[in-house]
Amino acid sequence: MNAIPALPPIPAKRYFTIGEVSELCGVKSHVLRYWEQEFSQLRPMKRRGNRRYYQHHEVLLIRRIRELLYEQGFTISGARARLGDTPSDDVQEFSTLQGQEARSENNSLHPHAAIQSMHELRAELLRIRADLIGPQGMV
Repeated sequence: MNAIPALPPIPAKRYFTIGEVSELCGVKSHVLRYWEQEFSQLRPMKRRGNRRYYQHHEVLLIRRIRELLYEQGFTISGARARLGDTPSDDVQEFSTLQGQEARSENNSLHPHAAIQSMHELRAELLRIRADLIGPQGMV
């Protein structure tokens, strides 16, 4: 399965053009315009000759939609339903995950923290393995 490349960090700006959002989210401009028709939560501001300007929360929403469609395999209607459940919670959850990724990248500068994380992960995996095998050594 092809790995989807990591997205660049979102700059601290108030508004983004459709071209900037396209680059930040790894989605072509025509796809963004199509998603505006499909997802009611996605409503960029339009100015000067119908030029679109997206705000930070909309960029996060687009990244969430991209994740649902491209990484988790949802259909458009499935992603719409998923976002319809709790749209603000999904954007907040995605924002939190993005923050965790940024902190994770910062941890790569500290090898001791990364090694500690790997030890914790290994211990957790061993516990899960032991639970799956069970007391009689069978899966």
